[in-house]
Parts: sequence; C-alpha cells; structure tokens
Amino acid sequence: MFQYQIVPVTAFQENCSIIWCDQTMEGALIDPGGEPELLKKAVEKLGVNIKQILLTHGHLDHVGAATTLAQYYNVKIIGPSQEDEFLLTSLPQQCIQFGFPHTDSFLPDRWLKEGDQIQVGNITLDVLFCPGHTPGHIVFINHLDKLAFVGDVLFKGSIGRTDFPRGNHTDLISSITNKLLPLGDDFIFVPGHGPMSSFGHERISNPYLV
Repeated sequence: MFQYQIVPVTAFQENCSIIWCDQTMEGALIDPGGEPELLKKAVEKLGVNIKQILLTHGHLDHVGAATTLAQYYNVKIIGPSQEDEFLLTSLPQQCIQFGFPHTDSFLPDRWLKEGDQIQVGNITLDVLFCPGHTPGHIVFINHLDKLAFVGDVLFKGSIGRTDFPRGNHTDLISSITNKLLPLGDDFIFVPGHGPMSSFGHERISNPYLV
C-alpha cells in the first residue's frame, strides 16, 4: 500500500513528500527543498529505505537538499524534464537572489518525460509533463490511490506563478485543464506549498480556473 508524509521545509514552507511502499518499505523523497537534517530524521523515524530523489522542477526551494540527500542515501536524482536544465545550472545565482545558503549546480541522473514511470517498491508513479510554472515541470501520478504530486502547477485556491524566467501562463492553464483535471474530481493532490486539495474542488472553486 502507498504511504506518504509531507514535511514542509525552509522559509518558503515547501512541501517535501516522503513516499513509500509499506510492503517493501522502499521509498523516495519528492522535492527535498532544504533542511536535509530535518528530512533525515523524519525518514529515520518512519523506517523508510530511501531509494531515489524525485524532482518536479528546478527551482531552488524544491531542489536545495537534493544532492546532499542523494549522497547521504547513495541514490540517484530523477527528474525534472530537461527543459529545466537552465534552472539547475543556475542554482548558485538563485541562492543569492533569494537569500538561501549556497547550493552547487547539478544535473539529475535521469531526465523525465511524459509517459515515463517510476517504481517505488510495489508502487508505480506515472509522469505527466506539465509546463508553465517552469518549462520542464513534471507531475507524479499514482493512479491506483488517485493521488498526485503536482509541485507548483496547482494549489488550493491558486495556481503556480509564471513571472519567473521562461514561465508561461497559457502553458500553465493548459497543463491544469488538459492534463490534471481530466484525471477526475476524486483525485487529491499534494501541492508544492500549502494544504492539499482535490481536482474536483479546484475545478469548481479555484478563481483562476472558473
């Protein structure tokens, strides 16, 4: 069975998700944006065996602890899509811009694209390409449990910003309306920041979508 725990990190309160299969206790970290010691303690308390680091996009507050944790657990970094390479190579500049501790630039061990699948123990996550907030943003979908990890594409009552470099509002709305909402009203999602919601709730109440 699929399990997850959300751990907000950094001053941006970015939702890092610890996900795992409770049959194998193999797991992954989605968007470890910072505070690696806090995340290590949470993982240890849960007894999860981290096998990979998964990234939805290349913004600093979602990737800041990725390399530290990948080295600590001796695992690979997977995602986002290659269109976000310019963000990952400019991490030192992002740190200066937002007042974060220095983070070296890096590239993942594997880029992701639409239709790819990630295996976490006995759980399968499908990858959707959802650009707009960033050009290489991807989303992780667990169809069996009707759960999505959407990064900064969609929030409860809001949508991702598109005023960052290479953001595109039209692409963002298209990603939400053509990729996410058709998954079904009963799908719940973990956003990159803030509380969880469902696609059905956002479809009828989100002021940016109605």
